[in-house]
Amino acid sequence: MNPSRTWIIIGALYGLLSLFAGTVGAHYLPDSLAPGAHRTYDTAVRIQMFHAIVLLVLGLLSDRWKSRTVDLAGILITAGTLIFCGSLYILALAGLGVFGAIAPVGGMALILGWLSLLAGAVRRPPEG
Repeated sequence: MNPSRTWIIIGALYGLLSLFAGTVGAHYLPDSLAPGAHRTYDTAVRIQMFHAIVLLVLGLLSDRWKSRTVDLAGILITAGTLIFCGSLYILALAGLGVFGAIAPVGGMALILGWLSLLAGAVRRPPEG
C-alpha cells in the first residue's frame, strides 16, 4: 500500500474513532468518570481528532512531495496519537495512574512528527 493511502486510511480511522469516543464520552460517561477524568478523556478525544486531520493532510502531501520526511511524520504522528491518546483514555476510564507516565512518550512522538513535517517543508524547493 502506498504511504499516501496509508495516512488517509489511518487518519479516517482515527477521526471515526475520535467521533465515536467523543459521543460516548458526552452521552454515557459524564456520571461514571472520576472527578477530573472527564477532562482527561476530552483531551484525548480532541488531540486524536486534530491528528486525524493532520494525517489526512499528510496523505495528500505524501504523493505530491514524495518526501521521506512526510512519511516519517506520518509514522510518528500515528504512533504518537496511539500512545498519547490511548494512555489518556486508559487513565480516564480505568484510573490506572501508570498510564499517565506513558503519555509523554506519545507526546514526544507527536512533537517529532511535527518537526519532521516542518523539516520537509523547509527543505522542499519552491515550486515555480
